Amino acid sequence: MSDPLYLVLVIDRDVGVAADVGRALLGLSVAVLRASERAEGIRFHREFLPQLVLLDSELDDREVPLHDLFANDSALEVVLMTDRWTQAGVLASVARGASDLLTKPLEPSKVRQLVLGLIAQAETRRHTQELDSELLQAYQFQGIVGRSPRMLEVFSRVRRVAPLFQTALITGPTGTGKELIARALHHLSPRSREKFVVCNCSALTETLLESQLFGHVKGAFTGATHDQAGLFEYANRGTLFLDEIGELSLAAQAKLLRILQNRELQRVGSPVASTVDVHVIAATNRNVRELAYKGQFREDLFYRLAMIEIQLPPLSERKEDLPLLERHFLQHFSTKYSKELKGISRRAQILMTRHPWPGNVRELENVIGNACMMAQGKLVSDQDLPEAIRAQMVRPDSRAGFMTLEEVQSRHLEYVLKLVDGNKARAAQVLGVSRATVYGMLARRTRPVDPKNDLSA
Repeated sequence: MSDPLYLVLVIDRDVGVAADVGRALLGLSVAVLRASERAEGIRFHREFLPQLVLLDSELDDREVPLHDLFANDSALEVVLMTDRWTQAGVLASVARGASDLLTKPLEPSKVRQLVLGLIAQAETRRHTQELDSELLQAYQFQGIVGRSPRMLEVFSRVRRVAPLFQTALITGPTGTGKELIARALHHLSPRSREKFVVCNCSALTETLLESQLFGHVKGAFTGATHDQAGLFEYANRGTLFLDEIGELSLAAQAKLLRILQNRELQRVGSPVASTVDVHVIAATNRNVRELAYKGQFREDLFYRLAMIEIQLPPLSERKEDLPLLERHFLQHFSTKYSKELKGISRRAQILMTRHPWPGNVRELENVIGNACMMAQGKLVSDQDLPEAIRAQMVRPDSRAGFMTLEEVQSRHLEYVLKLVDGNKARAAQVLGVSRATVYGMLARRTRPVDPKNDLSA
């Protein structure tokens, strides 16, 4: 198999520049594309997805970050070319996302060295993506993705108790995957080939709740025109998952306790007790211990259920799982929407890392699903994310993931001052500016400095 081709896009009105680049890269597995205008280059990028863009600074749009010109392609390296660099221009270009800078006329050895280095970086990224895919496969447990210590402990607990449990309680905030854990318990149990029945207790009205759970006989109430089996009977020999069990009334809880203790139930309106063999998994996002303490939940039922309790952490406490979850949902929705999505841009990943995820994994799934639907290219960019997540990007020290020129200068001044032990006169000499310029930069950053009282000068 031949080596993968590395694409270089040269955007320059001078046709000779692309020819010089091509000659400099002879013998390498590289193809050179040429565009004479920025709009044409953007179109070529969208069509061919080059790994490197060499952009003439005369065609640059200095008002926006460089990667914004190319759909926030996180794998793209953008190098600016010009024949007249200034210190301010260099700082501004780096702040806007330039990977490197080249001086015209181009030196073939520098171009070749630059591309060789970027090819090595691209290979590292490709290898990392392959490892990420392997990790995604390695850290899936019954369709649940996670490699954080908290989730690995949950997986271990599920494996241990699944062959033995009769009742179990799963707790955790909404959207953490309680039903997935319940299904894992069922699938790893000896009853995996039997029914797994789901009941959302919060969706049942109080008048019909007992009938839905335990069944009824003909004439038990108005509208009961025939005998009807409840969910417990339907799930016989299998597993019944009672979601949001904290919403059950105390009367329903008493009947549930009877079934768990005696394996017997009575249909509404019937004096006859029948035997059922059901494993019960309950789940809630509420603090059942507190409810029991307040008398809003039967203590005896709580202790019966909590003999085996599995607690799921919120996503905010397992942020190390975010990259795997993002890749998992990206693959899922790429297939679902028949799109060839290659990844998520760096800026979008940063935004999702900063988000607190109050809706947990379910919210993340919805966000990535929507973003995959909105994505127009082969990358999910920050512009594809909901406004609520994009709004986090504006911060005092960062704008759209990049620093302003003033912020770059301020941080560089800080670095130089540390090197010269705070001596501002020496810092001015190192920076090639006047002492007054240094004082002016410090004044904008903090408060005015009086040179007469500055002992370090």
